[in-house]
Amino acid sequence: MRTTRDRIRYVLLFETLGLAMVVPGGQAVLGIRAADMGAIGLGSTSVAVLWNYIFNRGFDRALLALKGTTHKVLADRLAHAVLYQVGLIVMLVPAIALYLGQGLLSAFVANISLTLFYLVYNFAFTWAYDIVFPVPAAALPHGGRA
Repeated sequence: MRTTRDRIRYVLLFETLGLAMVVPGGQAVLGIRAADMGAIGLGSTSVAVLWNYIFNRGFDRALLALKGTTHKVLADRLAHAVLYQVGLIVMLVPAIALYLGQGLLSAFVANISLTLFYLVYNFAFTWAYDIVFPVPAAALPHGGRA
């Protein structure tokens, strides 16, 4: 399994790169003022940083318990990306609706483009991270597979 230090690096890289793409992209695509998009982005990132750490740790533990390894096949990566985003939607849509003074449905619809972006981004980033920063062989359970 990954170390706490490695998980912190993952979260910081994931959220920093994501925020750098979302604030200008969200402003352009959703037409939300830069200040509001920045506030939503920073607030969402704060929630996502904590959720990212908790979720990834829990997901790896679940994989280890169910499969005896944390090695992710395509189906695991898809489940990881979808479940992570569903958790964020549940946490963020009510807060965004309140901040923008919108109903939950309006905030949810506006959030769809961000969710779709992050779904693809999460899948691609996590796969790339696993390639660039593989789990050291000494930390691998059963047979040396991540």
